[in-house]
Amino acid sequence: MAAKKESFLKRSWRFLKRLCIILFILQLFYLLLLKWVDPPITLTQLGSLFSGNGLKRDYVNYKEISTYAKLSVIASEDQLFPDHNGFDFKSIEKAMKHNRKSKSLHGASTLSQQVAKNVFLWQGRSWIRKALEVYFTFMIELIWGKKRILEVYLNSVEMGKGIFGIEAAAKRYYNKPAKKLTRAEAACIAAALPNPKVYSVRPLSRYVNIRCGWILKQMNNLQKDPDVQKLLQ
Repeated sequence: MAAKKESFLKRSWRFLKRLCIILFILQLFYLLLLKWVDPPITLTQLGSLFSGNGLKRDYVNYKEISTYAKLSVIASEDQLFPDHNGFDFKSIEKAMKHNRKSKSLHGASTLSQQVAKNVFLWQGRSWIRKALEVYFTFMIELIWGKKRILEVYLNSVEMGKGIFGIEAAAKRYYNKPAKKLTRAEAACIAAALPNPKVYSVRPLSRYVNIRCGWILKQMNNLQKDPDVQKLLQ
């Protein structure tokens, strides 16, 4: 009886090891594939669809996105994006200090971390999801590069209830393609990103209006940075 139990445990362990190896190879293949192919659908998009918010998206390539849209999300969400390796440790430290003292939680996710979460994972704050986010952030920084990360971000991030990506947002709010967005229009869309389900671009909410002005100033400050300029091309 003991021998049978030991044999069963060995077989189970071998099966689990093989399963883990297969899953690792599959996710690595998928990660490599997305360097060139747009994500078919994400868990966040499925959640929006099944919750009744719908799903509007229209992927476009990097050259079909206004330079103002690229600059606006960098200015709004991650001004150190060209320089870090996926993680902004100073901002993480500041957020942790704030969250220990306050009931209002501050995040410190970079654009790379947001892409890792939005494309490969689910929304939430569990330690398992956070650990996987770290892994995928490291991998896309290593394999994709900054331009691809920014392209996927602009095509996959939620920019309103059921509105995913800059092309769908541009058509919904301004009745034009993403390539033709003006500086102010791009800044307004980026201004809603902290909570696009709450902050409205059209009609323009007070929060978006105020934050849009701040983003425009940051865009002016950043646009001459050589590293930012390389990303906008």
